[in-house]
Amino acid sequence: MTAPLVEMRDMVKSFGGIKAVDHVSIDLYPGEVVGVLGHNGAGKSVLMKMLSGALPRDGGEIYINGEKAEIDNPRDARNYKIETIYQYLALADNLDAASNLFLGRELISQTGFVDDALMEAETRKILARLNPNFRRFHTPVSGLSGGQRQSVAIARAVYFNAKILIMDEPTAALGVQETQMVAELIEQLKSEGIGILLIDHDIHQVKMLCDRANVMKNGQLVGTVKVDEVSEDDMLGMIIAGKCPPNAIPGPGALQNA
Repeated sequence: MTAPLVEMRDMVKSFGGIKAVDHVSIDLYPGEVVGVLGHNGAGKSVLMKMLSGALPRDGGEIYINGEKAEIDNPRDARNYKIETIYQYLALADNLDAASNLFLGRELISQTGFVDDALMEAETRKILARLNPNFRRFHTPVSGLSGGQRQSVAIARAVYFNAKILIMDEPTAALGVQETQMVAELIEQLKSEGIGILLIDHDIHQVKMLCDRANVMKNGQLVGTVKVDEVSEDDMLGMIIAGKCPPNAIPGPGALQNA
């Protein structure tokens, strides 16, 4: 088996006397979607912020492609080809798709000016790969649907060669059609060998989008499951009670280990 794209070992983060993440270990393989699931305050977002460089870790180690990685800030994470797509997408509402895709990383022509034509051509190329139905290239993203906005945010990450995506509730507040659009985008990314860590608290979405799920509770890992081998009730039991089904790999936070 190939080395994991990402391996986080014994990750620890405390705020005052509270351990937000308490010796959590998870991994992610190429072309896989792994959910990080739990109630608000479970520690899932804090864990992912340590991987993205948004928060320094108090303990633990991160390995990328089998090699130890030093990630102390978001720039370090990008150097390891890790990109984060936040729930609010961090898009500039008044700018169109191309301007958002290259925001802060504009393409410059030989004459030293921003090359708008080249940026639009590159945006059309990447979006044709990810979402062939995208047509609204000159519309400010404030006028796009939620699914189209996700397309722009994902295109921005993938254009700059991300191999590891952290996605924060990518289908939150989306309708059925737009959720399906995001699901298709995720399938396309998987087919290209990109690994996705998906933060969510919606069991149905995790069942639909993920291959495996790590369930956290009170900062600890309850367990890891293959989503097609467990029911939504099984996962709910892990979230609420810390109770692992028989085919889960239990973690330190599992009820039977308490």
